[in-house]
Amino acid sequence: MAKQMSILKVKGTIDGLTFYKSKDGHLVRTKGGIEKGRIMSDPAFVRTRENIAEFGSVAQSGKLFRQAIGTYLNRAKDSRTNSRLLQVMHQLKKMDVLSMRGERQVHLGLNTSAGKQLLKGFDFNQKATLFSVLYAPFESDLNTGSITISNLVPIEQLKFPEGATHASFKSIIVSLDLATGSFASEASASQTLALDITSSSVVLTPANLPTVPNGIQLLLLLIEFSQELNGQHYPLRNGNFNVLHLVDLV
Repeated sequence: MAKQMSILKVKGTIDGLTFYKSKDGHLVRTKGGIEKGRIMSDPAFVRTRENIAEFGSVAQSGKLFRQAIGTYLNRAKDSRTNSRLLQVMHQLKKMDVLSMRGERQVHLGLNTSAGKQLLKGFDFNQKATLFSVLYAPFESDLNTGSITISNLVPIEQLKFPEGATHASFKSIIVSLDLATGSFASEASASQTLALDITSSSVVLTPANLPTVPNGIQLLLLLIEFSQELNGQHYPLRNGNFNVLHLVDLV
């Protein structure tokens, strides 16, 4: 793979060379490759066909997972959230010990205790992982969807962006069945604290518990920051401090 050094940056394919832009700059590579028809029919590419089939399942599972989290994901994510989540889905697929190669499924891997342990603790915003922002112990209960942070002193136990005056907390419980594509979610009311030395207990409990037949239960914690001005709270979403963390699942 080579880097384009010309002043004029080309995009597209010319004389078998493909020019494109990535996070590493403007690059160029040879077009190359094998015809699709041969890949889909030649016995020599049976493993490739198996990988293609499983990749489709993995991609669909990742998409469904993001949809189940919903708009909360847009409030605390980084530029590589989708790719990082896709990597976890690939690992979960490999934990399916029931299916043949080419037919392994993410949901079967997630049904294992090892699969749940792999996904537990996932931070959707790698720039603001839970334990880099919150320096206080907490308790969670999947039976109620509640998260409790006792005796929190915000100015001492939270890392917050410059200009922030308040922090808000919300718990989200998601019921998800990757096999059928069914999901439902419910969130607690948001609890907002001033960033001062006052000690307060944060208790987050959704009013209802969503239930999807054969679904797994996911419990997430969302932490956001805002600036109060003339009685109005303005969200500070610079992407470096908002937290969305998968606390537990069953």
